[in-house]
Amino acid sequence: MRGVSFSGEGEVFGEVVFNTAMTGYQEMITDPSYRGQILTLTYPIVGSYGITEYDMESDFPQVESLLVKECCRRPRNQRSQESLSSYLERHGILGVEGIDTRTLTLHLRRAGTMKGVLSTKESDPEILHQKLLANRDLDNRDLVGEVSIPQSYSWAYPEQGLHVVVCDYGIKYNILRHLTLRGCRVTVVPYQTTAAEIEALKPDGVLLSNGPGDPADQKAIVPEIQALLGKVPVFGICLGHQLLGLALGLSTFKLTFGHRGGNHPVKDLSTGKVHISSQNHGYCVELSDSMEGVEVTHVSLNDGTLEGMENQSQLWFSVHYHPEASPGPHDSTYLFDKFMQMMQSRRGEGAGSNA
Repeated sequence: MRGVSFSGEGEVFGEVVFNTAMTGYQEMITDPSYRGQILTLTYPIVGSYGITEYDMESDFPQVESLLVKECCRRPRNQRSQESLSSYLERHGILGVEGIDTRTLTLHLRRAGTMKGVLSTKESDPEILHQKLLANRDLDNRDLVGEVSIPQSYSWAYPEQGLHVVVCDYGIKYNILRHLTLRGCRVTVVPYQTTAAEIEALKPDGVLLSNGPGDPADQKAIVPEIQALLGKVPVFGICLGHQLLGLALGLSTFKLTFGHRGGNHPVKDLSTGKVHISSQNHGYCVELSDSMEGVEVTHVSLNDGTLEGMENQSQLWFSVHYHPEASPGPHDSTYLFDKFMQMMQSRRGEGAGSNA
């Protein structure tokens, strides 16, 4: 497919994926879970409300490239600080418009996500195809290592409050905002932090964050999660949910075209309620007949895949979607309250208190 760059020149490789949400392009672009991916947006006009610093999910764009039907260069919003095209060009991210993104999306739904290349330097499709076949960089990249932090830091650290240690596999800032909104003291640690190092911080709870890539590539993390279970309340989100599944001895598999959008219906099996969720993942924990010690709590109503699980006696639970992303718009924020109640209950028993 041919298009026109709206943010400079370049040549990039990545996994081509699509997201069907009508808004939230800034949150998507800065979501570390999109590292290594060429993001296609199905909504026809993107950029109409510009870019604002408060809506960032990380410090800079994470996508390899952005494909849209049409880019709006003159945003109309009082909160806007910069146009989408200016923002991407400033950070060296190739944005392309003039693409029939809905046709591309239908192709990806039929054939599955696939590797792609974009270039303003080479126009011959056959040469680009050969370059793509020869490129192995994406296969060898440690995407979680690229987006995680090099050293621990504190996020809005109050003097008192429940202490949450967040394992940064590609954390979105709004997860941290939800924790501090509830009065938590938050310490964010690198993805390779050991269970012993986490326990030394005396947390009231541990949050396993979202992030990019194949969970099976992060084998070193799995035993560290295993060592935490039953010792401290644990809450997993997206990649954190997948890694928790591996720590429980479950397996993961790649979805044909992933779940990426803002209107995915998820059923809470404990209440029978259906929540509208925001999702961004390409892999899934496999449901099986023998899931000893695992209670399935949520399932996707689109394809029946696992969306949530828990073990109340071991004080852990996880969801595959993003409760911080305001789908519904507040359908899933109760999960943060559930985590708070779990930590408060544990602290009341005298375990893990850091007061």
